[in-house]
Amino acid sequence: MEEVRCVRNARICLCVLCGLPAAGKSKLAQVLHEHLEKRGFGAFVLSYDELIPDEPFEFNTGDGDQNRGSSWKMRRQRVLRTLARFLHRGCADDADAATWTRLTQELHQLRARGHQSALVILLDDNFYYQSMRYEVYQLARRYSMGFCQLYVQRPVTSCLRRNRTRSCPLPDEVIVAMEKRLEPPNPLKNSWEHSSLTMTSEDGFSPQGIELSIDLIAASLDNPLSPIQDDTEQKEADRQRCTSSVMHQADQACRRLVSQAMQSAREKKLGPESMRSLAAELNQLKERFLDDLRKEMLQRCPVSTGENMDVGRVVSRAVAVFDQKKNECVAKHSAEHKSNPP
Repeated sequence: MEEVRCVRNARICLCVLCGLPAAGKSKLAQVLHEHLEKRGFGAFVLSYDELIPDEPFEFNTGDGDQNRGSSWKMRRQRVLRTLARFLHRGCADDADAATWTRLTQELHQLRARGHQSALVILLDDNFYYQSMRYEVYQLARRYSMGFCQLYVQRPVTSCLRRNRTRSCPLPDEVIVAMEKRLEPPNPLKNSWEHSSLTMTSEDGFSPQGIELSIDLIAASLDNPLSPIQDDTEQKEADRQRCTSSVMHQADQACRRLVSQAMQSAREKKLGPESMRSLAAELNQLKERFLDDLRKEMLQRCPVSTGENMDVGRVVSRAVAVFDQKKNECVAKHSAEHKSNPP
């Protein structure tokens, strides 16, 4: 096995900032950046918006959106892979990305300050699923670095108002959909999330909250993770892999069924209004079904590598349930069309 050439002569902490769009994460990142540098720490804001500027979320709906989720996931994975290369080699090997160039320069400046210098990488993104944050945790553990989380909590109504004032606001439905899926850090359930702090941003960030955040980051730097996996972490990793496999296959199958249903409806010459109504209801049905399936799979998936699950069979049974509900939905709209012809 190739020897890991981890970034040397520097202590590094990966600090995840998570929460709804327009909750105030970027503002918090800027404030923390200033405070950390005043205390002699190196600080860098890794903004996912800079690296993934378009097609921002996986749950876009409507015609032509079937491939956006996959593209979005691939871009997120590329960010993590590039970050891993940086942590491994001390450079990002991605010269066309200004963000990575700046991060490499920050590391070089940090090394010049001396052996005891520390670098805090603030990952500014929504990270609304715990599985997204767990991937960052795994990176920190792999390279024996610090890890912590700051959850920026703000009411969805407030986020919607703030979002509308932006130069490029997101559609309201995207933020509302994310709020339904948001999984805040839960240290009681997930031991790996114990270094977490909730920040309330409704009235701005208090000096006390900033101080607590700095203390959490400093403690994480002083207590880097161990690359040795314990049973709890291995079980969680197995469960996440199993769930991801089932959800990916189920999502693709459901998308195909919805597409086929819409094509069939066109052939039956349903009117434009009926088509729009059917599309909206089928997409809502699919999203609810996948949400319920995901919650169920997190409970059902194997808790150790010694347990096996026939993923294909599980997906087939789950999709059959969705297919039945889809048929009921289509039948209802067809009946309404016949009773109320255009």
